[in-house]
Amino acid sequence: QVQLAESGGGLVQPGESLRLSCAASSFTLDHPVIGWFRQTLGREREGVAALSLSDGSTIYADSVKGRFTISRDNAKNTVYLDINSLKTEDAGVYSCGEARHGGPLGSWRLRKGEYDSWGRGTQVTVSS
Repeated sequence: QVQLAESGGGLVQPGESLRLSCAASSFTLDHPVIGWFRQTLGREREGVAALSLSDGSTIYADSVKGRFTISRDNAKNTVYLDINSLKTEDAGVYSCGEARHGGPLGSWRLRKGEYDSWGRGTQVTVSS
């Protein structure tokens, strides 16, 4: 059974940076796709970034492109999300999940319905 655990969230001021971690006990697929999502009270969970562990390719939501970076450390079975220049609208619970299917990336990889095996999330609070 796959278990994902997010960490790295906290209270930060606008303009600061955070590194979030998604540590996996294992993956269901041989070449999984891992996605980072966020959810704020009153909003649906939205995909912000995804990474294919088969080739390292990445995709980002337009709202975070240029500020967020998704990467991996294979030795640690961990996928990172680096968030730079944090904005107040970036606040929320950030969760990672494994996509139901491997394969090439596309914008559809940011849809929450394409993922399962969610972690419990880590809270990011952005406040002055």
